[in-house]
Parts: sequence; C-alpha cells; structure tokens
Amino acid sequence: MQNLVEQPVGIIGGTGLTALEGLQITGERNMASAWGTPSSVLTSGLLGQQRVLFLARHGNPHRIPPHQINYRANIQALFDAGVRTLVGVNAVGGIHPDMGPAHIAIPDQLIDYTWGRKGTFFEGELDKVTHIDFTWPYSEPARAILIEQAQRLGLIFSSHGVYGATQGPRLETAAEIRCMERDGCDLAGMTGMPEAALAAELGMQYVSLCLVVNYAAGKSDTAITMADIQRALDDGMIAVKTLLQASVAGFGTLQARA
Repeated sequence: MQNLVEQPVGIIGGTGLTALEGLQITGERNMASAWGTPSSVLTSGLLGQQRVLFLARHGNPHRIPPHQINYRANIQALFDAGVRTLVGVNAVGGIHPDMGPAHIAIPDQLIDYTWGRKGTFFEGELDKVTHIDFTWPYSEPARAILIEQAQRLGLIFSSHGVYGATQGPRLETAAEIRCMERDGCDLAGMTGMPEAALAAELGMQYVSLCLVVNYAAGKSDTAITMADIQRALDDGMIAVKTLLQASVAGFGTLQARA
C-alpha cells in the first residue's frame, strides 16, 4: 500500500466549488491528455497529510456548460496524475421530498438521460469491444467512508439515492421531473454522467457527493431562481467541504478497482 501523502485523491468540484478552501496548495499543473484539454489546471496540495489533486469541472471561472465539458480529458488527466480514488462534487435538484435545499446526499445509483456526450474511452480503432460492469456505478468503499464521516460529524444527509443525469444546461420541466420520479430518481443533476462511467472504465474508485441546491421543477410552489440556488450553495457547501476534509485520509487508503 502506498503512503497516504503519495497516493493522491482526486476531487472534481462543480457549481459552487471552483476552489477548495483549506487546501495547502503546493502547485498547479496543466495536464493535456490524449482526449484534449481538461476543464482547468490540476491544483495539487495537502488536506491534512493527504495529497489532493483538485479540478474545477466547469473551469475557473465557471464557464463551461454541462454538455460541453470534456469529461474524457478531465478523467484521463487525473488518472495520468496518479489518482485512483475520485470524488465528484455535484450540485443537484431534489426530487425526493426529504432532499431539499442545502441537503447532502451520497447516491448509490444513477440513471443516464444525457445524449451526444463523449461517454467512453473504448471507441475508434480497437483490438476488441470492451464492456464494463456498471451494476454499481459508485464505489461502495468510498461511499462507506463518506457515510461514516458524515455520521461522525452529525450532518443531516441521505446515505442512498438515485441520481438522474440530465442533459442541461436548461433546468428540467415539471413533467420531466415527474417522469424521472416514476423512474425512481431522487436527484436531478447534469454532470454525473459520463463522469462516473469513464472513471469506472479506468478502474477508479469513484463516488459522488451531492449538494441539493433547489427543489426540482414542480416540487415546490415557487419558481426556481438563481438567488435561491446561490443561498443553498452558500449554506450547504460549508458542510460539503468539512465532509471532504474529514474523508480524504480514508480515500487515500483505497486501491484501484480490480
């Protein structure tokens, strides 16, 4: 097993997390990959004694919409930099009634409603067709670490949930959310796929840490406003960062998927 400091943990920050406070920054790296340029530089640093590599999913400043993110370049760059455990932080809408603004959720399943995105490394001139087992899209060992630390910190959170990945950048209609609810979705987000599948293709331990920033369309009596979303981000992101800081040392002990 590698030393904790030497085995980097990757964190991909979404809306509301373009930088990671508390990170003792040791450097920045521009990481080109075979799939193009990632959304941002990789910021390296330490959280406690754990080496961390941070990437801003939408760029910094926040400028790349969900459907135009180069997910393959992001995941490949982190993998090439040595990351084998990866946390995707996602801002989402709450479909389940218990998942309101500023609520934290650690999903265990997902449904992909996106289209047209570059969602696999296995294309082009291949020696053979490759199919990965995606029954459980999120790393159970990594989820267990987040759940244990959230309980220890006394956070109010959901330890399970189904993430529905939508195309964006527009928010969903009320009818679309009703359809997703019938499908079993608890959360609606725009960046959960193909990020999770690409990480799985490379054998990475990938986990999603979701912050609910609004009730999904039709789930409240008021219109969704960016001001309300920003308030939920401001309120909930403090707990998200605290949970990340408490969990990274455990993530550093995980080995890549077989």
